[in-house]
Amino acid sequence: MSPVEIASLLTASFAAGVINAVAGGGTLVTFPVLVLFGMNPVIANATSTLSLAVGTAGSVYGFRDRLQEVKPWLATFIPVSLLGGWLGSVLLTHASEEMFSKLVPYLVLFSTLLFMLQGVLTRKNTDPVQDVHPPKTRKVHLITALIFQFFVSIYGGYFGAGIGILMLASLGFMGFSDIHRMNTLKTVLGSLINLIAAIWFTLSGLINWPHMVLMTLGAILGYYLGSTYSQRLSQKMVRQVIMVIGLIITVVMFWKFR
Repeated sequence: MSPVEIASLLTASFAAGVINAVAGGGTLVTFPVLVLFGMNPVIANATSTLSLAVGTAGSVYGFRDRLQEVKPWLATFIPVSLLGGWLGSVLLTHASEEMFSKLVPYLVLFSTLLFMLQGVLTRKNTDPVQDVHPPKTRKVHLITALIFQFFVSIYGGYFGAGIGILMLASLGFMGFSDIHRMNTLKTVLGSLINLIAAIWFTLSGLINWPHMVLMTLGAILGYYLGSTYSQRLSQKMVRQVIMVIGLIITVVMFWKFR
């Protein structure tokens, strides 16, 4: 790797860690950078997934004081998240490189559009009332949320960008209002989805290890700082930056894989 590539990967993984800790969508940064440096799209997706999955440890540590608050919900959401993440990763490894390359621009565009809709999808999160305990959820809402989480997990195992936004929307639908508690639960579930997918990718021999190790270093730092200082950041500004980056990347991806 050249010095430029090393600096680019460290910067991209650090930014992805910060973005994922605050809202989600860091794959929009890491995946295209790997592809633009000439990596096979399937291997780039797998390498990005593993580096961000390991890096999530920094975010979980940053949210450590809130883990106890979301513990009652973990047993409910973890099984569907793991199953969906595994199915998504299997779909990716059985898809042809040509088909995945054709899908990439649309996946990036879809993820970017999710960011644009984030203000609408998560407007309940700005509720000034801070829920002290997990909300009492109607059974129909819980079942709907579990089904939604299952399909989000499949998408997460396959590509992943934007799953944080989808999960926040689902939690808001269930009645959560504390954005930091929601981010904690989203971080734990997202890390498990990425982890189960990363294990499958590793067993399938799809990981570029030198790039993965380098990006993990940047991701850990980004996740930790993002989760620790997210209350001081303007999420509106972060979303605007992500939207601009996402649109630029979409154009580049359509050009590269046209």
